[in-house]
Amino acid sequence: MDNKTVDRELDWNEEISKESEFTLLPDGDYNFTVVSFERARHNGSAKLPPCNKAVLKIKIDGGELGSTTITHNLFLHTKCEGMLSEFFISIGQKKHGEKLAMNWNTVPGSTGKCKVYVDTYTRNDGTEGQSNKIKRFHEPLTSNEAAKPSWGSGKGGW
Repeated sequence: MDNKTVDRELDWNEEISKESEFTLLPDGDYNFTVVSFERARHNGSAKLPPCNKAVLKIKIDGGELGSTTITHNLFLHTKCEGMLSEFFISIGQKKHGEKLAMNWNTVPGSTGKCKVYVDTYTRNDGTEGQSNKIKRFHEPLTSNEAAKPSWGSGKGGW
C-alpha cells in the first residue's frame, strides 16, 4: 500500500500535493455512503440535554457535479428517536413498525439516500460561508425507482 494514501501525520519538511476538494452541491436528493462514525458526547444545549451522539462522516454522491463529505450528528436521546429511526430505515437496518437495537458496528459502509441543502452561516471572521447539510434521510428505493441525484429534476421531495 502506498504510504501517502493513508491518513497520517505529516513531517514538517514533507512534500505535499493534494489540494482542496470542497464541492458545494445544490439542494436535492442524493445517494450517500457512511464513511465512518465516532462515539462522542453532546454537552447539552437549550434544545437538548447532555447525551451520547454519533458523529458520522457521510460521502454524498453528486454524480457529474462531484461529491462531498458531510459531518452529521445523530443524538442518542428520546427527543431524537424519530431521526435515529429515519437514519436506520434509510440504510436498511430498520423496518417501519419494528423495534431495532442500533448496531453501530455495521453503520460504516452503509448506503442510502438523503435530502441535502445548502446552509449559509457566518464564519468567525464575520464573512459568509456555505456548506452542505443533511435535512433528512429517505427510505430505501424500491427496485423500480432510479438511484440517481434529483437536483434540477423539479421534484420537491419524496
